[in-house]
Formats: sequence, structure tokens, C-alpha cells
Amino acid sequence: MRYDFEVGRALMTREGWVTILLAFAETPTRWHTRNVFAFGGVVEDPATGAATAALAGYLRELGWPHGEHIDIVQGEDMGARSLLHADIGPKPGGSVRVSGTARQMI
Repeated sequence: MRYDFEVGRALMTREGWVTILLAFAETPTRWHTRNVFAFGGVVEDPATGAATAALAGYLRELGWPHGEHIDIVQGEDMGARSLLHADIGPKPGGSVRVSGTARQMI
């Protein structure tokens, strides 16, 4: 991902945004996401559980046909493929449980 990092950081700081999630639905339950994280000093985050939870809750509120779960592929474009899964409770405003894979980085 390429963008003017300082401009992105300034925008996110000014607007109070911690992340910007870019998402594409491959199917109703399988999504590909990228997460801009200039606010945190990183161009892109390879796996973002909080953003996945927010997306899942948003889809529930929209009435998106998610079948009470979604799977997220993130970090693929940066060589750090991550797989996240969100179980979406049926109650509006209710809980979302996120799980996934991780790798140790040294």
C-alpha cells in the first residue's frame, strides 16, 4: 500500500480516526481487508481484530447476509497473510467474537 504517510497521519489525527479499513466482499461471508494505521505509526496492519469486530457489527446492523459469521483475509498484499474469523451474535449492538491466526515476529 502506498500513500503519503504524513498526510495520512495528519488526516487521521485531525479526524480522530485510529484506523481506516478498506474492505472487499468476495462472498457474503468472506472478506478481504486492508488496514491503514498511520495514526499508530505503521503504513498498514496485517491483522486487525478490532477493525474486524467493528466491520462485523456494522454488517449486522446493515442486515448483511452474513449467517452470523464472517472470515477475513488481511495482510496478504504485504506478505503477512492473516486469517480472522468473527462470530456475530444476532442481537443488535450485541457481542462479536473475533479469533484468528497469528505469527511470532522478532
